[in-house]
Amino acid sequence: MINNTIIFASVAGFSLLVSFALDKQKTRDAIRKGASMFTGIAPSFMNVLVLVSVLLFFVPQEIIAEYMGDESGMLGFFIAAVFGSITLIPGFISYPIAASLIANGISYSVVAVFITTLVMVGVVTLPLEIKYFGRKAAILRNAMNFVAALIIGICVGWLMRIW
Repeated sequence: MINNTIIFASVAGFSLLVSFALDKQKTRDAIRKGASMFTGIAPSFMNVLVLVSVLLFFVPQEIIAEYMGDESGMLGFFIAAVFGSITLIPGFISYPIAASLIANGISYSVVAVFITTLVMVGVVTLPLEIKYFGRKAAILRNAMNFVAALIIGICVGWLMRIW
C-alpha cells in the first residue's frame, strides 16, 4: 500500500513541473509568494502549537475525565465545549484522544462536543483568523461552529439513548 504522503507529494511535484513548463515566471512568483506567506504565518502557528502542547502535557487525563464524565451532567458538556474550543490539536490526533476518553467513561455526547469544538472552533487561533479573514468573519465562524458543536453533541446523546 502506498503512503498518502507520497501520493500527495508526487501530485504536488508533478503539478509544479507542469506549471513550470507552462509559465516559468508565474511559477517562480507563486513559489516566492507561498514561501513568504509560510514564513509569515509559521511563528504564530508554532507559538500556538507549543502553548497547547505544554498545556496538554500538564493536564492529566484523569482530571479531564472527572470534569467531563457522565456524573458532571450539563456542566461536563459545556466544559468539554469550552476546553475543545481553546485547545488546538490536528484532527488525526483527536480521534485517539476520543477513544481514550470513551474508554475512561466519558459519554459519547460529551466526546462528540469536545472533538467537534476541537476541530471546528479556534479560540487560540482567533487572532490569526482575524488577521487573515477579518474580525466579523472570524468571530461569526467560531460562534456558529460552537453552536453547531453543541447541537451535534445533543444529537449524538439523543441517538445513543435510542440505540
